[in-house]
Amino acid sequence: MKRVFLLLATNFAIIAVLGLVWNILDATFGISGKLAEMGLPAQFGYIAVMSIVLGFAGSFISLLMSKGSAIKSMGVQLIENPTSRQERWLFDVVKRQADKVGIDMPDVGIFHANEPNAFATGARKNNALVAVSTGLLEHMTADEVEAVLGHEMAHVANGDMVTQTLLQGVMNTFVIFFSRVIAHLVNSALNRGSQNSGSSYGATYFIVSMVAQVLLGFLASMVVMWFSRYREFHADKGGAELAGREKMIAALRKLQQVNQPHDLPGEMAAFGIAGGMGDGLKKLFMTHPPLEERIAALENTKY
Repeated sequence: MKRVFLLLATNFAIIAVLGLVWNILDATFGISGKLAEMGLPAQFGYIAVMSIVLGFAGSFISLLMSKGSAIKSMGVQLIENPTSRQERWLFDVVKRQADKVGIDMPDVGIFHANEPNAFATGARKNNALVAVSTGLLEHMTADEVEAVLGHEMAHVANGDMVTQTLLQGVMNTFVIFFSRVIAHLVNSALNRGSQNSGSSYGATYFIVSMVAQVLLGFLASMVVMWFSRYREFHADKGGAELAGREKMIAALRKLQQVNQPHDLPGEMAAFGIAGGMGDGLKKLFMTHPPLEERIAALENTKY
């Protein structure tokens, strides 16, 4: 659950900053007044436009920052000029797979972590990053690593980073809009007939909107995580097509044998090869399906 709270906190911070910028622009240029002149309801029209701008802006800012932040936060060492046999092999495998799926060669890197894992990120499929952990290279055979790289390249080729961003933007928009609408309705009900609504109006609206945003944010995260789990099956299929089904199955079985890998931090979790285990309510926030389900899906897939 720590990763979920981190995602929510990051998303909230971005939206809060954008909200401040919006308020400054509104005060400077009178945006809400112009919306009313266009025939939009003064209150809900303003909330709707603000929700769309903040919802999608926050998601796309995160997407644009994803590659750079991943390199810094994960300590990824980019392989620009391979200096070892292992680096040359990794570089060549990714290059071959990139040519096969018809995208530009992504940046390739290694990050230090004992757990076997890998991830792909980037704002565009032709300017992506694929990175593997030192634990992955230590615990897996060359065939299994090739399958993992194929899985990550499938994420890139499928445009999963952009798709995830669009879905997050839609969810952010609904969360912002309905949290403000709920706050407005509650505030209006509490202050109906009041002669002095000044500071209490602002305080009530702020508190209710923040509480509603947190609660609705959890519900929105369930939708985003469901889509993340759904997408993993397609990435496994893509990895099987690039490296071979038996290699992909072998890689997933190796993840079962090794200590269960932990989620990657932040937004990289959705694009890793595996995630942490969960049950009960926590299962709704998992970025990856159980490994046994992924293996069964590959075994039952006809090529």
